[in-house]
Amino acid sequence: MATVTIPSRFNGPPASGQGGYSSAVVAAPLDGPAAVSLRRPVPVDEALELRVERDADERAGDNAERPVARAFDTAGELVAEAVQAPPLTPWDAPHVPLEAAHRARKRFAAPPDGFFDQCFVCGHSRADGFHVQAGPVDGTDLVASPFTAPAWTAGEDGAVRPEFVWAALDCPGYFALHHADLTRAFLVRMQSEVIAPLRAGVEYVVLARPLAREGRKGSAATAILDPAGEVLAQSEQLLVVPRAPMSHD
Repeated sequence: MATVTIPSRFNGPPASGQGGYSSAVVAAPLDGPAAVSLRRPVPVDEALELRVERDADERAGDNAERPVARAFDTAGELVAEAVQAPPLTPWDAPHVPLEAAHRARKRFAAPPDGFFDQCFVCGHSRADGFHVQAGPVDGTDLVASPFTAPAWTAGEDGAVRPEFVWAALDCPGYFALHHADLTRAFLVRMQSEVIAPLRAGVEYVVLARPLAREGRKGSAATAILDPAGEVLAQSEQLLVVPRAPMSHD
């Protein structure tokens, strides 16, 4: 049993942890690709109890088990749950060059005073943020943004730490689904894999595309590519629009 804390500087929605960053922190004890379900907004600056347990794995037959990481808040409520997951379907969308990603970012739809404006990944107002602001790519269903990870995101080996890779993968999924209407929706599940290391100070392309919509639910796929088009990381996400109607104001 251990504790983890999501610093308030790594928020997404106001006063709660950014979904991709928080998911990666909870999934850290597991090896390989992982899927994380977010059960409630992730508290910031609060010690979360992280338990790694073994649950029955019905997919693998009798008596099979798999590790599960669960984070609980100080009231004992389940915040997030992570499980090992099979590799995702390989990303196969058209390549978007860096120049096109820069043009797409100029079409980023979120207003400078919107709900997610303080998000450390996509917010306009974060001087210390990533500015992954994915806008539509002409002639496609993709949204795209350039992304250069700051030096402080890298570990001792020089690679960008997984929680920051997952963070950069998160926000574009929302804009793939909602850039045209900015309907407020929240990440509830994210499956990600880091295929090859990202390096701080190198400019990459982050892409996302919608996969499906059903009622209040929508799914999207995202990827980070190097300038040559090699896929370095990818994710699939499920987002849900709250039952009460919300606008971006």
